[in-house]
Amino acid sequence: MLRGLSRPSGGRPGGPGVPHASRRESDRPVVPRFSSILDPRPSNAKPFVFGNPHIIVPLPGSPAVRPATRGEMVESKDAELAKPLLLFDGDCDFCRRWIARWKRATGDRVEYAPFQEVGTRFPEIPKAPFAEAVHLVEPDGRISRGGEAVFRALAYAPGHRGWLWAYRHVPGFSGLSEWCYRLVARHRPVFTRVTDWVWGAHVLPPGESLTCWCFIRLLAIVYLVAIVSLWTQIQGLVGSGGILPVGAFMNALHQADSLGFQRYWFVPTLCWLSSSDWFLNALCAGGVALATGLALGFAPILCLFGLWAIYLSLATVCREFLWFQWDGLLLEMGFISIFLVSRGWWSTPRTDPEPGRGALRLSRWLLFRLLFASAAVKVASGDPAWRDLTALSYHYETQPLPPWTAWYAHHLPLWVHRMATGATLLVEGAVAFFIFAPRKIRIAGAALIAAHQILIALTGNYGFFNWLVLALCVLLLDDGVWPPVLRKRLAPIPSMAPRARPWPVWIRRPVLAGLLLLSLVPLLDAVHVPAARLGPLPQAYEAVSPFRTVNHYGLFAIMTKERPEILIEGSMDGTDWKTYEFRYKPGEPTRTPPFVAPHQPRLDWQMWFAALSDFQHQRWLLRLCYQLLRNSPPVVNLFAGNPFPGTPPRYIRAVVYRYHFTDSAARRASGAWWRREPLGLYCPVLTLEAGQLAAAPPELQR
Repeated sequence: MLRGLSRPSGGRPGGPGVPHASRRESDRPVVPRFSSILDPRPSNAKPFVFGNPHIIVPLPGSPAVRPATRGEMVESKDAELAKPLLLFDGDCDFCRRWIARWKRATGDRVEYAPFQEVGTRFPEIPKAPFAEAVHLVEPDGRISRGGEAVFRALAYAPGHRGWLWAYRHVPGFSGLSEWCYRLVARHRPVFTRVTDWVWGAHVLPPGESLTCWCFIRLLAIVYLVAIVSLWTQIQGLVGSGGILPVGAFMNALHQADSLGFQRYWFVPTLCWLSSSDWFLNALCAGGVALATGLALGFAPILCLFGLWAIYLSLATVCREFLWFQWDGLLLEMGFISIFLVSRGWWSTPRTDPEPGRGALRLSRWLLFRLLFASAAVKVASGDPAWRDLTALSYHYETQPLPPWTAWYAHHLPLWVHRMATGATLLVEGAVAFFIFAPRKIRIAGAALIAAHQILIALTGNYGFFNWLVLALCVLLLDDGVWPPVLRKRLAPIPSMAPRARPWPVWIRRPVLAGLLLLSLVPLLDAVHVPAARLGPLPQAYEAVSPFRTVNHYGLFAIMTKERPEILIEGSMDGTDWKTYEFRYKPGEPTRTPPFVAPHQPRLDWQMWFAALSDFQHQRWLLRLCYQLLRNSPPVVNLFAGNPFPGTPPRYIRAVVYRYHFTDSAARRASGAWWRREPLGLYCPVLTLEAGQLAAAPPELQR
């Protein structure tokens, strides 16, 4: 009965990633590995050898052998172990749970069987070692146990070989893995309770196809809102009569012969085809159509790629007006989502396969980067307001577009502001790691992140940013969180087979791996890791930066302590000045601060940044004054009204005020939400001379 371990023809020597040593079969020792895991036995005992061509383990349903009866040993001169076999303790509830999870990953590449079944059929196999650890028997006769057996079994599943690589190559990892394995094995009841707490009653993932389907619809809504919001302003921002005309920008690029074909890479936009007003409208209309089609489930890959291309085109030519972090976040998530959806003309929750694991993990990684980088820049900035937890005592008053609720939030007690500031740092810095935690902790993290975003949305106007982050939080869930009625109606039956992949491996893996590597550059920059330590990655990041598929994140690193506001005024004689009222940003003190999100008034937002800088660094503001002196209809329409409806003003000036929220007594007495004090001119008083922008006479510069 004792034979050398045989390797089946065409098998994988040594299992996944194990090089096969060239040795003659006669040189191989008898029972070289399996004997090491058996209890000591008398020398005349006959150990059972897996991989022996005459003795095999009968696998249920295997066509190679007939099912064995209890206590019977099956012999066949031609039969061999065709697949790896993982043996586990079938009486252990903890073991059964995790075997189900591993089987979900490996599919039919690995067979699983309780050792009790093998023991009853083959009484010569001692039971003690199998009760202590799982054992993996591979077709070439190699037998491993414990942590190594788990990693070797998982290595047969696509995308899970990293654990085995670390086990072999990372110093100390193998020893730590085996120590942890022994710790868990000796305290299974304790870790069963831990499993219940962090994973739930079942560690088998419930699937994410319905969750992904919901996320794609939310992403379609965000795209729709973002594009419609921009469409209402685009002519005034970058149209032919706008602040920064696309036509002039593209003409300058067309004439920049020194750039050659590089200009198409540095300025990725469909506006190379046309920069006319109708083409800008066509891009917006196309985006609305594609977002609607995506929401309805039509050709998701086509719609997502088209939306990404259109929004990138608009973001490129709108320049300063679409250079917000959430514009980059939408582009980055939109690009990743192309690899998250399935191929086909129609997407339905019952027919969609499971999302690709790589794209799903990269989406969660994106949310982590957004949160963690926001916390990192706050801590690394050294701003005392974040250190002493007083940042939010300034924030509600000094944020870009505060709604009326911010007035009430601003007047909360200081201890509330300190608690809210601490909670912000906790959610962004610590709860962000819940994204990578087991199921229950991850879902709790999603709830905390979502609650934080909802509170931000209730006290601020941040366009579609909060909506997009809430949509990303959905990807932290799984199909098990949805109501049973909804799952029964919409979700497909979970399968034990590996997840379907909508993209070929040779496309999907290099792209997603490249995005992951490039994303390390902005993340490590947020914690001040020198770029020199990252090798060629920073250069690669800069090379692809025009496409905004990997971006820097980190909001409010330095908390603004005061609120300067720029008001634009016009005059016919230089004496009587009339104010151009903005639609949404603070102006008239008695006007109620409005809620405007998810719409983002781009000009109002840019005025907040301009007030924190000087006009030499805000050249677009001079273009704004120029168009107001011409009474350009698209630009004037960006304001709440035109104080010069007939003849354009002769002079334009920008005046800076310092704004503060009123206290409760002042608001009750006057109805004013703000009090303000003038600080002087922001830039010289301007006029037109021979159609060109020029400074007004010195006597007006006061």
